[in-house]
Amino acid sequence: MQQHELRDLTRLSLNQATIDQWDARAAIEGCQRAGIPWIGLWRDKVARTGLSETARLVRETGIQVSSLCRGGWFPAATATERQTRIDDNKRAIEEAAELQTKVLVLVCGPAPDRDIQAAREMVEDALTQILPFAHQHGISLGIEPLHPMYAADRSVITSLAEANQIVEKFNDAHLGVVIDTFHVWWDVSVYEQIARASGHILGFHISDWLVPLPDVLLGRGMMGDGVIELRKLRQAVDAAGYQGPIEVEIFNRAIWNLPGDDVLDIMKRRYLEHV
Repeated sequence: MQQHELRDLTRLSLNQATIDQWDARAAIEGCQRAGIPWIGLWRDKVARTGLSETARLVRETGIQVSSLCRGGWFPAATATERQTRIDDNKRAIEEAAELQTKVLVLVCGPAPDRDIQAAREMVEDALTQILPFAHQHGISLGIEPLHPMYAADRSVITSLAEANQIVEKFNDAHLGVVIDTFHVWWDVSVYEQIARASGHILGFHISDWLVPLPDVLLGRGMMGDGVIELRKLRQAVDAAGYQGPIEVEIFNRAIWNLPGDDVLDIMKRRYLEHV
């Protein structure tokens, strides 16, 4: 595959997790200063700043919200708890609509016991219940498959093939996938599955895989510092028809200890060099 570079920042999005030291206001204003046109927001940070205030900030600055993280976490031990989680996802859909984003990212959640297949069925059951609500609010739900090392504590959906299968089963225009390079780069079928996802890719997240991995959760690297074929994966996503924002999502304490504006400068440079 011929390597075509990105020539500008028009698709670049800061996922808030990359600069965890900033609240929503600081992140939005930082993007404005840095000329980054998109931001991926997190519900907890939006709640601390205030939903209405955050919505006002994105309107006034002109920064567009690429996605809201996160919904999901559907499996639970009791019907009451599962309903509580469905209700919370409906609130997340309302928040996404208020923030004028089109995508709510779903991290589907772990099994409450050893029955991982039952947990996967709970995910599908929950989607059946919340999709009509998403339709009403004009929000699309993006299933983000996680790396298999998170199967026990974060998501029972651990491959792009699984996520594609669910999306195809529902055949709903408001349900798709979010492809995160950290979670899928290793998969022998990743390019086949990206092509299969054509028409229902709702987001593309990037970071790098460091060697050795310094931490299971907080060990993601800045683009170019690891082993992921970022440009090749981005081109495959482009070829599958996705031309939306590209979110930089890095969980790393060393990066969180840097000044936020410095992180944005590095991020912009590495994005053009490696993505």
